[in-house]
Amino acid sequence: MPKKDYYQILGVSQSSDERDIKKAYKKLAMKYHPDRNQGNKNAENQFKEVKEAYEILSDPKKRSTYDQYGHAAFEQGQPNNNTFTHSFSTSSDFSDIFGDVFGDIFNNRGTTNPSKGSDLRYNMNLSLEEAVKGTIKEIRIPTLQQCSSCNGYGTRSGSQPQNCLRCRGKGQIQTRKGFFTVQQTCPQCQGKGNIIQFPCYTCHGNGRLEKFKILSVKIPPGVNTDDQIRLNNEGEAGENRAASGDLYVQISVKKHPIFEREENNLHCEVPINFSVAALGGEIEVPTLDNKVILKIPPETQSGILFRIKEKGVKSIRNKKQGDLICRIVVETPVNLNEKQKHLLYQLGQSFGGFKGEKNSPKSKRFFEGVKRFFDDLTK
Repeated sequence: MPKKDYYQILGVSQSSDERDIKKAYKKLAMKYHPDRNQGNKNAENQFKEVKEAYEILSDPKKRSTYDQYGHAAFEQGQPNNNTFTHSFSTSSDFSDIFGDVFGDIFNNRGTTNPSKGSDLRYNMNLSLEEAVKGTIKEIRIPTLQQCSSCNGYGTRSGSQPQNCLRCRGKGQIQTRKGFFTVQQTCPQCQGKGNIIQFPCYTCHGNGRLEKFKILSVKIPPGVNTDDQIRLNNEGEAGENRAASGDLYVQISVKKHPIFEREENNLHCEVPINFSVAALGGEIEVPTLDNKVILKIPPETQSGILFRIKEKGVKSIRNKKQGDLICRIVVETPVNLNEKQKHLLYQLGQSFGGFKGEKNSPKSKRFFEGVKRFFDDLTK
């Protein structure tokens, strides 16, 4: 089933600014938040869609990538709701909408939520062929992963974290200052609400270890330099079994020896010899798939552009195929033998000199312009 358009989910237009998008998100997030719709599975699913849409459209780079490539730029064969695996009964969602102050008001337990793992970025270089046609790349990245010895808890086998005595497991302490009571993070447990007395021998209580992992990344056809591909939950593991961050693959396309890309069109220079330019003919032109025949009409000038339809890059968003644009370069012959020089000399003489009034109209117009210029100077 195709995914809904993010703009339609938030009820905004593609030209909406950041303020309008945020306003729409707050309104819908309050409407569908699971804490306000207990047991309503439909509301929970709609909340997931709203939050996913806002996450993309509120980030300028992600929004630009989505506008150009659609959902394909963010798909890696994983469920789209991986980002939302945390419990919706926590205060983090209200905090996203109203900020940390209101997040504290809605917090029932008072403890600080475990920190989500950091996002990572991987710079990937692709050939033009790989970027245009799509490919699967295997990458190896260093990251913090959940400790397998303690399953991310940070404690030795058979032991459990103990409630912090200072905050009594709440993660927050209250200090009275005059007429006010100030609530702040417990300095003893750093807001966790518990303390590990017997840390894991492998990770020393951290719950995470530095490791390398190998991933297969699906590159959709049509990506370009500065595009990003997001892999949900493939960043660093979170603290205390919190959600992992995301991995962003930053695309860079290497320079091609023949083609240059401009949006969905490909450009190339095609050199032809003097006789083909003058008399016309057929030449073979390369594309990214094969060779095609290009007909050169007689009297073709250097710099003329020929467009070969649908031999460029296919757009991910609208599936339209770009064109191949060939710029003709008439090449001056080199390494001439005596016979060739004699033939060209005779040809030049038949033109009536270097001005070539009959056979070289551009030369004629140029020298007539030069003559008028100097005539005007002497008046």
